[in-house]
Amino acid sequence: MAHRIMVVDDEQSLRELLTMSLTRQGFEVFTYADGPSALAAVAEVEPHAAIVDVMMPDMNGFEVARRLRQDPRIYILMLTARDAVEDRIVGLEGGADDYMPKPFSLDELVARLRAGLRRVEPHPPALQHGPIEMDDAAHRVLLYGDPVQLTAKEYELLRYLLLNPDRVLSKVQILTHVWGYDFPGDDNLVEVHISSLRDKLNDRDKTLIGTVRGFGYRLGG
Repeated sequence: MAHRIMVVDDEQSLRELLTMSLTRQGFEVFTYADGPSALAAVAEVEPHAAIVDVMMPDMNGFEVARRLRQDPRIYILMLTARDAVEDRIVGLEGGADDYMPKPFSLDELVARLRAGLRRVEPHPPALQHGPIEMDDAAHRVLLYGDPVQLTAKEYELLRYLLLNPDRVLSKVQILTHVWGYDFPGDDNLVEVHISSLRDKLNDRDKTLIGTVRGFGYRLGG
């Protein structure tokens, strides 16, 4: 079954370009010129992923991503003409899994999309380390028995750490395994997601996810 992709962008030419390109790659594409119409169609379409433009009238992409995030199974990729770090952080913290500035490479967009969708593949039923427990069957994370709400990419990042306990993982390794690529300048993606994951795991003292200066990160402090 083809993955269903929502494209939410007020620029008609871009919607047409993405529809043509993604359809050729085997995706089923649904396009919307604004956020409200896309959100109204979510229940019917049941998308696997959404490509959302930031700058749109009526409802901006940040708000669309925040509402889409109510379903943690949807992979959210944001597009924007602005490339400021602050904008990326707002988008990622608001629920997006990834972020691409315009103009962008179609090949890179497809690579990021495929990497994000790999999380729907079957995983082992349970992973645990210390107070953290991950139940893949239920797509649920527990901390000391209490549920923790994570974005799709935070979930995949934590899962990669859980699969490699007490092992130092570099940013390049994390980008390759969690995002499925290693594009120059994307180290900030890892830093932002590690920081967000620590916040949600109440790990301000970094005893659960430690930083090994000059090398990377390690589950186990």
